Amino acid sequence: MRWGIGYYGQIIALGMFFQAIFPQWLLDQFRSHFEKHIHKLIGYVYPYIQISFHEHNAASFQRSKAYALIERYLSTNSAHLAKRLKANMFKDSESVVLSLDDYEEVTDVFNGVTVWWTSNKKIIQQRAHNYRGDCERRFYQLTCHRKHRDFVTKVYIKHVLDEGNTITWKTRQRKLYTNNKSKDWYYYSDTLWSHIVFEHPSTFDTLAMDPKKKSEILNDLLTFSKSKDYYKKVGKSWKRGYLLYGPPGTGKSSMIAAMANLLEYDIYDLELASVMDNTDLRRLLIETSSKSIIVIEDIDCSLDLTGQRKKKPDDGNKEETDPIKKTKKDKKEGSEVTLSGLLNFIDGLWSACGSERLIVFTTNHVEKLDPALIRRGRMDKHIEMSYCCFETFKVLANNYLGVEEHELFERVGRLLETTNMTPADVAESLMPKSDEENVEICLNKLIKSLEDKKDASRLKAIEDARIKAEEEKINETEQVISHVK
Repeated sequence: MRWGIGYYGQIIALGMFFQAIFPQWLLDQFRSHFEKHIHKLIGYVYPYIQISFHEHNAASFQRSKAYALIERYLSTNSAHLAKRLKANMFKDSESVVLSLDDYEEVTDVFNGVTVWWTSNKKIIQQRAHNYRGDCERRFYQLTCHRKHRDFVTKVYIKHVLDEGNTITWKTRQRKLYTNNKSKDWYYYSDTLWSHIVFEHPSTFDTLAMDPKKKSEILNDLLTFSKSKDYYKKVGKSWKRGYLLYGPPGTGKSSMIAAMANLLEYDIYDLELASVMDNTDLRRLLIETSSKSIIVIEDIDCSLDLTGQRKKKPDDGNKEETDPIKKTKKDKKEGSEVTLSGLLNFIDGLWSACGSERLIVFTTNHVEKLDPALIRRGRMDKHIEMSYCCFETFKVLANNYLGVEEHELFERVGRLLETTNMTPADVAESLMPKSDEENVEICLNKLIKSLEDKKDASRLKAIEDARIKAEEEKINETEQVISHVK
């Protein structure tokens, strides 16, 4: 049987007795000596050990991470056993969380070992210049039997902290970050990233994509999220690169949102044009968290990264004599991020400063990118986001109209085989614009859009052929004239 509050009540009563019969100055003089021997006496007969986890670190007055993780663990695993609770809204949490009230005790059993957690606080009198008052110092006290000391200190506490960390990640509000301009960091009090709460509804169920390709990507992401030990074994940073390419409106941004919702990651939307140089790029990387997706959209438009390998034209090494032109030439404008700096950002030494990250590039023109930027090992998986096919259309029809089959589906399918239309355009036609627009009206709108686009494509092909024929005729005429001369 564990000695609990009753045992300590006797100790407190003994202290009150001595306080009543001895002067205060004598108690203050011998307090430390008395407490030292009392604790030693208790140690001989008390079969339990106690470990305290204080809310704030004494040196920095910052909230202890261990205390916060224990609070999350107890709130989830033991709060239902407590009789007195207090409601908190933890930082970055999406809902109210119930935790132990002051002086409340709960029992926890792990691998057959029983331990006790108590939520305590100390009232400390503070006497500073022109200020007198009391300060509350809260702490959790863990009690276990002596024979379980090694198990509790080496196994159980680690289990509690790991579980608390997992609970924190699952219950947090996920965020969408964007980088502030490097030149403005001073005005943002050195805040490199600004953020809002991420609440995008896109999921892999609603994603308009061929089911086979969707399943392949889904399995790849889930495998990555469970591969911490494998990446450590092969000596690679726990990260993976994805290149999303295809015409505008094919769902690249929706894919990124679906990835984030599947893995419960934050998103860092990196605008390269706002980064002054490679040093600032590394600073931004350091400030990102694990379990996140770092996104550079339209990578081909962000910076002129492809032209940096081309030789500069020979200007004869002439020195600029015009002072105005010379000033403009020497003045540094825009971003100085280089291809080398970006490559190091993706898979250099600095990229290992965090773990469990996805790096995603999007582009409408994959052919414009430097091969070194998108090779395997940097962009590990290339995903083509293509025009709408019949399987993609059925997903959209279910999303927007709630139908899986209709007599007009066959006609839509035939048109999609010969007409290129993006999922965004298909969705726009399927979306009802008023209460009067039913399923049949929306499908007929889509059919009309597909037929118009097909006619426009046919007319454009005829016009292109005509222009090409005229150019060939002009070239033939020029060749005849040249031959005659």
